[in-house]
Amino acid sequence: DSVLDLVRQFIHEVEAEDDRGRKTGKHFLIFPRYQQLDCVRRLVGHARDHGAGQRYLIQHSAGSGKSFTIAWLAHRLSVLHDADDRRVFDSVVVVTDRRVLDRQLQRTIRQFEQTLGVVENIDHTSRQLREALEAGRTIIVTTLQKFPVIAEQIGELPGKRFAVIVDEAHSSQSGESTKSLKAVLAAGNLEEAAQEEAGARTPEEEIDERVLEEIRSRGRLPNLSTFAFTATPKPKTLELFGSKRPDGKFEPFHRYTMRQAIEEGFILDVLASYATYKAYWRLLKTIEDDPRYDKRKAEHLLKSFVELHPHAIGEKVAVCVEHFAAQAATEIGGRAKAMIVTRSRLHAVRTKIALDGYLAEKGHPWKALVAFSGTVKDGGESYTESGMNSAGQDRVISDRQTAAEFEKPEYRFLVVASKFQTGFDQPLLHTMYVDKKLGGVNAVQTLSRLNRTHPGKQGTMVLDFANEADEIKKAFEPYYETTLLSEETDPNLLYEVQGRLLDFGVFATNDVESFARVYFDPRSNQDRLYAALEPARQRFVDLDPDEAGDFRGQLTDYVRLYSFLSQVLTFADPDLEKLYVFARHLRRLLPADKDELPREVQQNIDMESFRIQRTSRGRIKLERHGEPLEPAGSKPRAGGGAEELEALSRIIEALNERFGLNLGPEHRVTLEQIRAALEKDAGLDASAKVNTRENVRLTFDPKVEDKIQEIVETNFDLYKRITDD
Repeated sequence: DSVLDLVRQFIHEVEAEDDRGRKTGKHFLIFPRYQQLDCVRRLVGHARDHGAGQRYLIQHSAGSGKSFTIAWLAHRLSVLHDADDRRVFDSVVVVTDRRVLDRQLQRTIRQFEQTLGVVENIDHTSRQLREALEAGRTIIVTTLQKFPVIAEQIGELPGKRFAVIVDEAHSSQSGESTKSLKAVLAAGNLEEAAQEEAGARTPEEEIDERVLEEIRSRGRLPNLSTFAFTATPKPKTLELFGSKRPDGKFEPFHRYTMRQAIEEGFILDVLASYATYKAYWRLLKTIEDDPRYDKRKAEHLLKSFVELHPHAIGEKVAVCVEHFAAQAATEIGGRAKAMIVTRSRLHAVRTKIALDGYLAEKGHPWKALVAFSGTVKDGGESYTESGMNSAGQDRVISDRQTAAEFEKPEYRFLVVASKFQTGFDQPLLHTMYVDKKLGGVNAVQTLSRLNRTHPGKQGTMVLDFANEADEIKKAFEPYYETTLLSEETDPNLLYEVQGRLLDFGVFATNDVESFARVYFDPRSNQDRLYAALEPARQRFVDLDPDEAGDFRGQLTDYVRLYSFLSQVLTFADPDLEKLYVFARHLRRLLPADKDELPREVQQNIDMESFRIQRTSRGRIKLERHGEPLEPAGSKPRAGGGAEELEALSRIIEALNERFGLNLGPEHRVTLEQIRAALEKDAGLDASAKVNTRENVRLTFDPKVEDKIQEIVETNFDLYKRITDD
């Protein structure tokens, strides 16, 4: 039976397609790997026995062949019948959060189609999706973005049963998007329930009923089963879709781990060659006055000044290019590419400008592209992704063409700011230069851009200017094997945040009730909503800056926590839903922080010195069993703290102590003697004339270390400072 099942349901001969979906004339046989076969069979078996209304989390690492697994699952669910020979699902909806991957999934699922017309690809309008759902199309492939529009258009759907397969569940299941999706697929049920319970009620009772209807639209539905695929489940994803164990922990229904994928050779270990770098710098005050600023905010601005300083960016670009030239450019048969991950769009713009200049100055034949959203203004100039990439070209390179353009051999560097850190698949990507704080899922997703295999690709390299090796190790370990959630989120956290919000005095329960009466009245308009929020907005304006920042944070915490918990639990307290819609709308009206530190602080200082030093190099070894993730909302928000005024000179001194070597006059004399000795070294001088910067360091670093060893007896304090840092 197993062999016959394989032949009938899993083994397919398909015609290969190129990146644009065009047939190539080459045919090949698709045969499932063990984890694909086991996953599909277990999911189908459980759905057959338990019917609709279930939730499944599938943790499959990159390299698992997830697109094929989803395709097999969609087709099997579309023809699944229970023990009484009744169809389990009327329609199977495959939802992806990325339009590029949506096209890939569409092609993969259609390749397995044995009866023409079974698969309906929704490429255009929301009306097309609505018609497909109403007609009961067997398999529908679409993007999450279309569901909120459908929720408003469809008044009623027949009480059908749906299987929804969600790709990359952690990004696709935000509260409002999921609520809209469920409202579409169960609109008929909710409408009927509301009509049955309507009767003769007071206005207050009618409002409460509409509130409860909103709650139900987010909760678990008996006619909807969700199959959620992700490589890196967040705590919310585990609690929402995971299977609860007897010990209270949540785990995936099925798993194919990162460790398995690496050991079986389907992805590369991106932590096998990982180097961290640290920047050392000193600032100096350029004015005679010594104004006082809030210490915390001033330190933040001064560090930002250093990070965006042309010299700092130039030094990092030089390290990246020289490293690439010496160690990466010849990899993958001379086709290796690199990604530079920056911490903001402005950093991306300045890095791209510096990179172009350095490549031209050194005569390298390579080109660079940049990827960021929107428009960035800097120094009176406006920059866009398309504008920067098209500069000097004989044609316009649109934002949509950036990924395809990067495939060309002359483009070896891609500078990014958030964009392309996830969902970007380029097997020739070999090296990553990280200049951005990464943590948790974001670290795994970003660095995993390197893990795709390719003929001739033996490994990867990472140079990290912003994170410690231990921080990256901590981020990766929960996802190396099976990811667990330690316990479920405590719903009482909502009441705790609710109480803290009321304590600010920005609003009272009667303000929330007044807004709810307007919000849940179908005859209301935008003006009435704003009027109901205005008293709270005005009280917020009167708060002192620290209280305002704390309130804004608590309000955001409540919105996010309720949006998540309402999908896991059914609350019988309408007041929580009323506060949710009130908080969600109030948050949009709150004015920006009115107490930003004057930018003049950056005009009153300059950079005295800046250098980059490698602090570690080698493999980051992961433990087999990482710590379970903590539930959502388990860490309370810390308050902003009272303002602490400090003289600019003292703020600079404190920063120099932390980020510089804080050398005294006696130390500088010794260092000057070492510098003079190295300048007279004929071997170093000859090496510098014929080698690249990276290769010169192979000779230079040992000589410097020898000189440092010589000062142990004469200046031990300086020796200790250098070796400790």
